[in-house]
Parts: sequence; structure tokens; C-alpha cells
Amino acid sequence: MSDLLRIATAGSVDDGKSTLIGRLLFDSKTLFSDQLEAADRVSKQRGNEHTDLALLTDGLRAEREQGITIDVAYRYMATPNRTFVIADTPGHPQYTRNMVTGASTANVAMILVDVRKGVSEQSKRHAFLATLLGVPHLVVCVNKMDLVDWSREAFEKVRDDFSAFAEKLRVKDVTFIPVSALTGENVVDHGANTPWYDGRALLRHLEQLYVGSDRNLMDVRFPVQYVVRPRVPGLQDYRGYAGTIASGVLRVGDRVTVLPSGFETTVTGIDTPDGPVDETIPPLPSTVLLADDLDISRGDMLVRPQNMPRVTQDIDATICWMDEAAAFTPGRTYAIHQTTRWSRAKAKDVVYRVDVNTMHRDESVERLELNDIGRVTLRTMTPLFVDRYVDNPATGAFILVDEATNRTVAAGMIR
Repeated sequence: MSDLLRIATAGSVDDGKSTLIGRLLFDSKTLFSDQLEAADRVSKQRGNEHTDLALLTDGLRAEREQGITIDVAYRYMATPNRTFVIADTPGHPQYTRNMVTGASTANVAMILVDVRKGVSEQSKRHAFLATLLGVPHLVVCVNKMDLVDWSREAFEKVRDDFSAFAEKLRVKDVTFIPVSALTGENVVDHGANTPWYDGRALLRHLEQLYVGSDRNLMDVRFPVQYVVRPRVPGLQDYRGYAGTIASGVLRVGDRVTVLPSGFETTVTGIDTPDGPVDETIPPLPSTVLLADDLDISRGDMLVRPQNMPRVTQDIDATICWMDEAAAFTPGRTYAIHQTTRWSRAKAKDVVYRVDVNTMHRDESVERLELNDIGRVTLRTMTPLFVDRYVDNPATGAFILVDEATNRTVAAGMIR
């Protein structure tokens, strides 16, 4: 089975994200004939000389009418070397929250920049969000090179400007590729119009990108999602704890501590959809069998006795506020969801808001509005089992939910 790589596109409106994904699908020959025919038919109806490849990802009627991406569109493709899940996320500032959704599980953020416009505020916002969400690899595609006559100087100016901004971020790996989504230059194959570029084409780079070391395999965290007690003859004594291992490697014979009770026991078996295994790693769904009958329910967590998360009711976090109806205001109460655990959380304070252009911290603000990113403090009704997001995204992430409307209003990363 080939490696799986999750990609989130990012960038400003009209920088060509949907067209680039369409070009990847088209040139790698992973499209069905009816998909291409439909895109070709709509393009001709609009009077376009070429097939508008953005139509392959912009599926909503409003998206096609306005020529922008609104929803997160997921596309799947495979080469002999790797399988890809591509999230085409919106570039419009109004839909920044949708970009957060697409990037939250990504290995790579593919940030498009229109070479004519340079690095925009939204490009910076998306790059900042990607690094904030712990996306370990950034690929900056400097697009529409055909409109500047394949100018090396124009490409290098965008590269230098973005690099200067990236120095303020926690960027582990950033790569710059000059492309033209319209013509396919440097998308699947190295183009003839950029002889001065000696790097790999986009698809080749994505195929060879190593992501095996990105997962946390040190800290064992198994949030319990469901207690399995089947009513099947012959399985009267079966008691399993089902969930998806968040991080670490859990093996049969390991001693584990159950949180929040603190009781210790031993793993006696691990069942998966493919049968029993000796060990489980992220993100494998598993059912863990334990030596002792303990009071364990949804929201509890299995960890190693010598490697415990922080058990706390006080949360210091960075959040991206996503609610246009109401601001994040100290004193308000929200529902908080972290791993499989729910609680109520009271907003205590807004420490600062981050200006994504300058990275300046504005400590004078008292609330966070739509698309604002800032540092806040919360107090939860029941303890949560957390790690720092930079150390373990699986246990360092949470969402806030408005209890009255059931809307997700914020995505948070624990500091």
C-alpha cells in the first residue's frame, strides 16, 4: 500500500488553487472521462477558449457562479508512489474558518501566490494558520508565471518576500516552486519555460516528501470513544475499549494508567477491523482489552504511567475565532471538545490578538471577532488531559461550541 499524504491548499482569492488541483488531476490522468466532459461543456458555455480546470473542484452552485471556492472540497488521486487527499480550501477571508478545517489534518500546506500580486495578507494569514495548526511542510507555488513571461526576477521577489515573513513563523520546511496551473508548467513535469529553476516539479516533490517522522510515536495517548460489550453468545466476558490511538505505540503487555481515575492495569489484547494485533499506532482504530474490569467510559484516556499528559482545568491557548454572529468575550461559557472528552469552559481573558501582517501582539483588545487569531485563557468545569499542541497535536487541539446554537465557534491550540 502506498503512503498517504494529506494536502491543504491555501492562498488568496483568484490565486489559482482550484485550477492547480484540476491541473494535477488532469495531468496525472486521475480524472474520469465524464468529469472532464462536464468541465469542458461548462467552459464552452461560458465562452472560455480552454477547459476551466477549477470546475473539477468547485462543486457548489454558488462557487461556479462567483468563480470562488466557498466550501472545502476533497479530491483523491494516486500515483504508483503515493496516495493523496487534497483539500481545496477557500481563499476569501470570509471563509477562513473553512481553511482551518481543511488544514487541521494536513501533512502539507500548498500555498499559492499570484506572482503579479505578490504575497497578500490572506497568503500570510493562511501561512500563519498552517504553522499554528502544526502543518510541518509548506510548499509555496508561485503561480501564473506565464503572465510575467516566466520571469526569474519576479519569482525570486515573491520567494524573498515570503521567506522574510516565514522567519517570524515556526516553519520546519518550506519549498518554493514556480508554476503555471493554466499551462501545467512545473506541475507534473519540469517545464521548458523555466530552465533557471533546478528544483523538482510539484507532483514529484509531493511524491518524495518524507512525512514518517511527523507523527508523535513517543507519548501514548488512547482516548476512549466507546465501551464494547457485545451481546453475542460465547462473548459474555468480552469488554473492550474502542477508539483511535492519538499518539504513541501501544503494545500488548504494556502497563497503562486510566485517566482520570489513576488506576493501573495491563493491556491483554488489541483488536482491529483486520483482526488481533500485537501493537497499534496512529491513526489505527482499535479496541483495547485490559486485564482488570475498571470503571472506564467515553472521554477517559489510557496513557503510560511514566508518561502522563497534563491534567488541568486551566487552559492557555491560541484560538482562531470563527463565529460571525458573536465575538469571543470574557465571561461567556462554551462547550469544549478535546479528544473524545466534552466539558464546559468559561472564557477568562483575551491575552492578545495577533496581527497576521506584522505578527504584532495587540494586548489592548478585549474580544476576538470573526477570523481573529489570539491567545486566550479558559477555565473548564471538569479536568482535561492535554499536551502542548506543538508536542502533540492530537491532544493539544480542541474546539469551542456555542451551547445555544450548537455552532463550532473556535478552533484552539493549547500552548
